[in-house]
Amino acid sequence: MRLGSLTLGGRVYATLIAKRLVVAVVLLILVSFGVFSLIYIAPGSAIRILIGPRPVTPQLIHYLEAEYHLDKPFFVQYLYYVKGVLKFNFGTSIATSQPVSEMIDSAAPITLFLGIFAFVLTIVAGVGIGMIAAVKQRTTVDRSIVGLSVFGVSAPAFATGFLLLYIFSVKLGWFPIFGAGSGFSDRFWHFVLPAVALAISGSALVVKLTRAGMINALDQDYVTFARARGLTRRRVLFGYALRNALVPVISSGGVILAYVLTGAVLVEVTFNIPGLGSMLVSAVDSKDVTVIQAVALIFAALIIFVNLLTDVLYMVVDPRIRMGSKDS
Repeated sequence: MRLGSLTLGGRVYATLIAKRLVVAVVLLILVSFGVFSLIYIAPGSAIRILIGPRPVTPQLIHYLEAEYHLDKPFFVQYLYYVKGVLKFNFGTSIATSQPVSEMIDSAAPITLFLGIFAFVLTIVAGVGIGMIAAVKQRTTVDRSIVGLSVFGVSAPAFATGFLLLYIFSVKLGWFPIFGAGSGFSDRFWHFVLPAVALAISGSALVVKLTRAGMINALDQDYVTFARARGLTRRRVLFGYALRNALVPVISSGGVILAYVLTGAVLVEVTFNIPGLGSMLVSAVDSKDVTVIQAVALIFAALIIFVNLLTDVLYMVVDPRIRMGSKDS
């Protein structure tokens, strides 16, 4: 009987994940089409945009027509573009004449390191502070945390970054002023302030969700029964209340990571970090459309993948999702 229920549960999981995968693929196709269309939406001819500041020569025009299949119909060009993207070929930068894929290879690990660092800080700090606020609800500690959360969500990450940079790098000299560092430990030290700047803004939402979830969970009957059984306060908080309080946090994980990634764009510029964010800002400034296309598509793919992963984790944490699908 148990084996049958496990098999059924596995089928429910597989069906739900398959549906999410189909939605993710459709979204990625729509985004890729929109990103590809940027070069045609922009004013002026596609050739003129791709040439950029370089001198116009018949040889260059012929090369660009062959490279980007500009003599083909629009949808045929899009299919060629998708084929190139699947091979990690995004064309050549207009501003630097470098292959865009090589530029991404050097910048993407830096942004991912910063994004993961900031995301972990956001979740750990947000959940921890939210738990404290819930346990100390209606006290001065709770009100102070809620007030600081309002300040945190109101302050842009780049503005917080400037403040942290001035205090801890310029005045105190505790952290490097700019750059990405080399090696894990050096890079970690370089990214402390940028990650904290991103976490201050992002953790406010996690604090709010965790606090509300914990307060609701602590009022439930199963927590009262757990206390009546003589379980320790630590076991009740972490083993019973926190698990249920984390459901809305996990469901918002994709939104939080998307916030961190988009905030990283300006934070990287603030701290002069050569990641995808700085690359995107430079590309927009120089009207380097091929780089803009590539970075925008990568950010979109990352966010779609994270949302897919969030949905899967949501199903693991909250069995009601599976049961709802089974009942339907």
